[in-house]
Amino acid sequence: MNKFKKIYIEITNVCNLSCEFCPTTKREPLFMDKSFFENILLGIKDYGNHIYLHVKGEPLLHKDIDIFLDIAYKHNLKVNLTTNGTLISKVQEKIINKPALRQVNFSLHSFDANIKTVQIEQYLQNIFEFINKASLNGNIISALRLWNLSENNTDNLNLNRNGLILKAIEKNFNLNFELKDELSKVRGIKLCENVYLNQASRFKWPGDYEAMSTNTGFCHGLRDQIAILSDGTVVPCCLDGEGVISLGNIKENSFSEIINSRRANAIYDGFSKRIVVEELCKNCDYRIRFNK
Repeated sequence: MNKFKKIYIEITNVCNLSCEFCPTTKREPLFMDKSFFENILLGIKDYGNHIYLHVKGEPLLHKDIDIFLDIAYKHNLKVNLTTNGTLISKVQEKIINKPALRQVNFSLHSFDANIKTVQIEQYLQNIFEFINKASLNGNIISALRLWNLSENNTDNLNLNRNGLILKAIEKNFNLNFELKDELSKVRGIKLCENVYLNQASRFKWPGDYEAMSTNTGFCHGLRDQIAILSDGTVVPCCLDGEGVISLGNIKENSFSEIINSRRANAIYDGFSKRIVVEELCKNCDYRIRFNK
């Protein structure tokens, strides 16, 4: 039986921002209901211990986020959230004491879109407030992400906007060193217990990448991770935000049947032989990272 390190469940494909690095979905706007979510957990619980409530969309927009965390706890599943952070002050009390919540990833690179709606200082302060309380809790990991570098990141650390964020982080965590200097050596750093900062280069979603299509390569899709979209469509990884590589729908077939389908096996066996079989995968910017 294949065990996945990450099972993504998109509880909504609706977002409150419009970031340039994240194309707006063409799918029908949906918010997953509680009963469907629990049915999904019943189907996948033998295939992994960690669920990630994100593909497209902002999970903190879901009014039942606290109930979803309770359902996950009921089924002994750990939950990881990825959020743009703009709603954290509104939902903080709903999620911070939930035992199922393992990690919250804050995509600080979404601040480009935040400028229109929230002052960057207040935006960061709301996130720091949550992190400081979560650290006292002792169980929730917080990860600050700045995924807006170019492949050659030597000139990115001095960008005014990144610099402002780094200075705010230094102040909040009382650091006695400059993050700019440390991040010129490594891309990830531990700020304090259960709190991390990492930078990475920007990627484009598959299908939005103008590069040479290649039939050779490897990916962890269907090996370490799999994703279930808000309508129940199962796809090989969290980057198939439009459900192009539909392996089936969990409303119609069991999770076991879907991951053992002919199409799923062809993708898995192909990557095992370093052969890329799906067109979307051939033009995936992120997959190229595994081939270096």
